[in-house]
Amino acid sequence: MEERLQKIISCAGVASRRAAEQMILAGRVTVDGQRIAELGTKWDPLSHEICVDGKPIMTQEPMVYLLLNKPKGYISSAKDDRGRRTVLDLLPDVMERVYPVGRLDYDTEGLILITNDGLLTHGLLHPKYEVEKTYVARLRQTPAPEDLAQLKSGIMLDDGMTAPARVRLLPNAEDIRIEITIHEGRNRQVRRMLAAVGCEVLGLRRTRFAGLSLGGVRRGQHRRLMQEEITSLRRIAGLEAT
Repeated sequence: MEERLQKIISCAGVASRRAAEQMILAGRVTVDGQRIAELGTKWDPLSHEICVDGKPIMTQEPMVYLLLNKPKGYISSAKDDRGRRTVLDLLPDVMERVYPVGRLDYDTEGLILITNDGLLTHGLLHPKYEVEKTYVARLRQTPAPEDLAQLKSGIMLDDGMTAPARVRLLPNAEDIRIEITIHEGRNRQVRRMLAAVGCEVLGLRRTRFAGLSLGGVRRGQHRRLMQEEITSLRRIAGLEAT
């Protein structure tokens, strides 16, 4: 299938789309030995040799973008030396080599992205873009108003002060739940923030990430992202829209 040259270069992991455009304009890209110095041309990467600075690019497998509702008891890794189940064990029908975007703790459930798009993964995890993550925690006790205020303004942890968070108690007749939105990615951050104000977490679930929500995806199940969702993620990650 023919694609724009800058998109082929970007999808091959050589550079972002914008950087690929600059490479083309600078005359650094050839197709079948012919130098291409204008934008907008389309080629089939499987039928033509595309080179950057004289080196053929390695086209990847088809890009895969999945939203998974991770259960507890799985680790967010492609493999585990201790033999524990990983999120990839939930995707037996996915043949491409994919990996999770970031991590959810072994005992935390909820939304995690799975892809083979390295540039997108890097952007979504880069602190520069402050990608938001929303969690719902089930607590043993109701936090005091001053505890909520402290969470909103920032908590001093052993690895430094957290950024301000958006926090609200969720009305629920059966148990105590709090929703918290952060943009940092520290290890077990939400659990540590709540522990710092004396709240014991009984369960933790990530409900939103980078503008996406679970949207009816059942625990342990997944769905493929729609093109408009992928485009939105690339914008959030500082990449050109596909």
